[in-house]
Amino acid sequence: MPTYKAPLDDIHFVLNEVLKVEQLSAHYPDFDTATMSAILEEAGKLCEEVLQPINRSGDEEGCVWNNGEVTTPKGFKEAYKIFCEAGWPALGCDPAYGGQGLPHAVNTVFEEMICSANLSFGMYPGLSRGAVDALMQWGSDDLKNSYLPKLVSGEWSGTMCLTEPHCGTDLGLIRTKAIPNTDGSYKISGTKIFISAGEHDLTSNIIHLVLAKLPDAPPGTRGISLFIVPKFIPKADNTPGERNKAVCGSIEHKMGIKASSTCVMNFDEATGWLVGEPHKGMRAMFTMMNAARLAVGIQGLGLAEVSYQNAVAYANERLQGRALTGTKFPDKPADPILVHPDVRKNLLTMRANIEGCRALAYWMAMQIDVFHKHPDAKERQKADDFVALLTPIAKAYFTDMAYEGCTLGQQVLGGHGYIREWGMEQFVRDARIAQIYEGTNGIQALDLVGRKLGQDMGRLLRSFFHPMGAELEAESANPALIEFVAPLTKAFAKLQQTTALIAQKGLKNPDEAGAASTDYLRLFALVALGWMWLKMAKVAAEKLPTAGGQAPFYDAKLKTARFFFLRLLPATDTLAKTIGTGASPLMDMAHEQFALPPLGVGRG
Repeated sequence: MPTYKAPLDDIHFVLNEVLKVEQLSAHYPDFDTATMSAILEEAGKLCEEVLQPINRSGDEEGCVWNNGEVTTPKGFKEAYKIFCEAGWPALGCDPAYGGQGLPHAVNTVFEEMICSANLSFGMYPGLSRGAVDALMQWGSDDLKNSYLPKLVSGEWSGTMCLTEPHCGTDLGLIRTKAIPNTDGSYKISGTKIFISAGEHDLTSNIIHLVLAKLPDAPPGTRGISLFIVPKFIPKADNTPGERNKAVCGSIEHKMGIKASSTCVMNFDEATGWLVGEPHKGMRAMFTMMNAARLAVGIQGLGLAEVSYQNAVAYANERLQGRALTGTKFPDKPADPILVHPDVRKNLLTMRANIEGCRALAYWMAMQIDVFHKHPDAKERQKADDFVALLTPIAKAYFTDMAYEGCTLGQQVLGGHGYIREWGMEQFVRDARIAQIYEGTNGIQALDLVGRKLGQDMGRLLRSFFHPMGAELEAESANPALIEFVAPLTKAFAKLQQTTALIAQKGLKNPDEAGAASTDYLRLFALVALGWMWLKMAKVAAEKLPTAGGQAPFYDAKLKTARFFFLRLLPATDTLAKTIGTGASPLMDMAHEQFALPPLGVGRG
């Protein structure tokens, strides 16, 4: 059976020692690190003792659909009740609507823990947070007052309904219609697919945010509006009233996250209300989508962490063979497999990626807090630019890393990793969807090169390039860091050169940018993680000489940093060379040549 322990030491190292999270107290007067530590301690207990024990049983039982109703697996209702009664849904929400008003960074750490312990469970409150964000920014006061207190408390849950059977990412093709009623409401009709938490038995009401088109809508995405469509129409006292005509037609039978209901939702003249302005729904929906993309990145981080924990435990316990340099445990019939270089390579690859991604995720979360709270408009803009630039990178790289990492963790267990009882195969299955939903990772790469690089003459890029360049220059004379600064400086130069190359070639031929996009995103991600590891290595090097009993902790940080710079960062060389080959290796093949050959071709 798999286990999970919240990695609080690693979390506090990043938050307190590397990123100096206490600086957020300037924007959140009631926030301090002691309070944060107490909250995260309790969050860890919830995830370890309540959510993790029902993860495997939830996977085996799955959700059950019956005549439009969905039943979640055994234990989920009870766990959700505990979750809400303790106030966890309100953690980072606005106190005006019952929230606790804590920094987004604290909520991000909690989300990582939830995803490690039970990703399927985390899908239900996770979608609600996106609905809260969208209503906070775009909803009218009446909509906010009606829906936000219930969503913040967790009494009601939320969804976002985008995709339709005939269109995925190309939302300009949606057919769902919204017909105005005389009372200011609308009749919403259409079918949405792949709707996470679209129907379940955890809450008394489910609030759908639905993309649809008004009768006078212009074509494409310019004609999309956003509507709020509740499962039960609230009565005057804000309790669930009449059943709306929004029904779950079926649930998907999935590879993973089986305890999360993924629904086909049918809207048959369901009553809804406009959120924001007519034909401006994509602007409002992007509030949810960008938050969801970051949340999906955190899902990847959480799954990679729990896979790593179980792989390390197994590698310490499993006895097989002897170390190549001679017996290490003569009192045992064989050495633990942790002595073998290949096992260590797998584990260190996971660890270096996880810790680098964690630092980047938490830094992005802190920048979101700066954007929302800083009094200086210029600082808010810089923070927003940084998050906007890094969002597709975090979503794509974190989830690629998670699937690769969970597979490495499974590999460490050998044959046992393929057996359900050991739990590792579930992590692999659960991780796979994160590379697909909220925009496939290929879409994220296109967003990076097609939108983010050239936006406002490179303004977003400057939010990353300028501070990183300044830090590399500042640390270039630091003898304790030269082994890290030198390779990172070279990788950073490759990133800058490749960025210029893509911009130049992409202007002449958009296929050049498209062909480079996925490799470029990974190149960018490795440089970003290198920056995070430079920050972590600096703290570890400073603390190590006087660390006393904590010396092994800081020494391990330096050794993991060294592994990243020597074993993972060099991939930037290959990626840069691959990008330099251009689009022709991909685009020279004629369309017809991808078809199967006619019968008989190539047969003697």
